[in-house]
Amino acid sequence: MPTFSWTGRLARQPVSGKIKAKSLEEAILRLRERGVIIETIHEVKGGLTLTFLQRITAKDLAVISRQFSTMINAGIPVVQCLEILAEQTTKEKLRSALYDIKREVEGGKTLADALRKYKNIFGDFFISMVEVGEMGGSLGSTLSRVADYYEKVTALQGKVKGAMAYPMVVLVVTIGVLVLMLTKLVPTFAALYAETGAELPGPTQLLLNVSTFVKNNFVYGISLLFAIVFISKRALHNPAIRFRWDALTLRIPIFGGLLRKTAVSRFARTLGLLIRNGVPILQSLEITARVAGNKVIEKAVLDARRNIGEGKSLTGPLRDSGVFPPMVIHLVNVGEQTGRLSEMLDKIADFYEEEVDAAVSALASVIEPVMLVFLGGLVGGMLIALYLPIFSLAGTIQE
Repeated sequence: MPTFSWTGRLARQPVSGKIKAKSLEEAILRLRERGVIIETIHEVKGGLTLTFLQRITAKDLAVISRQFSTMINAGIPVVQCLEILAEQTTKEKLRSALYDIKREVEGGKTLADALRKYKNIFGDFFISMVEVGEMGGSLGSTLSRVADYYEKVTALQGKVKGAMAYPMVVLVVTIGVLVLMLTKLVPTFAALYAETGAELPGPTQLLLNVSTFVKNNFVYGISLLFAIVFISKRALHNPAIRFRWDALTLRIPIFGGLLRKTAVSRFARTLGLLIRNGVPILQSLEITARVAGNKVIEKAVLDARRNIGEGKSLTGPLRDSGVFPPMVIHLVNVGEQTGRLSEMLDKIADFYEEEVDAAVSALASVIEPVMLVFLGGLVGGMLIALYLPIFSLAGTIQE
């Protein structure tokens, strides 16, 4: 069945998407039945889609939440909203899930129950918020808050990835330059010096030996690198190893502080939003632990959940984890005592998002010159080592 891509307006809001229909006329008719004022529509030629490689991100969930909220607030029925969302998404994995959820809702299930079948896509946080919105009759406004949350999460992730992208790019370029010099440039000088038969300075001989080793073992080295990456990824699926790794990342110089602030902000933002929207505290803590993204924080939150289940305080396990700064512990404690926990958590999230902004700016200003000096030092050192015999020869001639 042909697929048609379209753009238009619905309830005065710009919308777009794709629709399957037997013909262009049928596609136009179905869109008009939904109240869509069509602006453009054309057939899309199919192609191979590797759905198993598609990953649903926080940005995808932010877009869905925002569009879903807009349509619900405009009075469009949930089933019709789901069909529109399915047709306009570009990811086949998400489109298939939304169509199935639509069928489940049409069959009498609640939206939250239908979403649970696809927990691996939408996650506990999204589903719990939808459930609260359905029960309270405020699905549109709840989805709007969910969209705000995912937009902030996406922005925060973007800042952290942006801060780490530059040093990674410089590191890759450095490795590329070193390999190129060792496999192409250095062997040329090695052949030249071999013809002279002269004794080479120590740094030059060491560089030639390294070059020979790299050339002879280049394929093995690449294979070993891929093996290390593969084994490391598999090892991180082990909870004990992942816990140690996450604890280590929080202590890495420069980057550790940035990761810690990001994790604290996400913890506070998630828990605060869940509590404010009426999700029970024990369920809120369990969901927050699952989306923490760091096993150390996950353990601290689960310990706090156990404490509250026993009638104890939330702050004890957070303090014992060693991850949360004293200010966070103090504000959480004040929030517990005054009954304003969600408000205090929002203040914590706002504060640490600003801290992440400042840390990213500071990191960019510090790491750029350091990486450039590092790259320049390596390349310059290799060039000096290569030309040392020529300098020695020139000095001998002058004497």
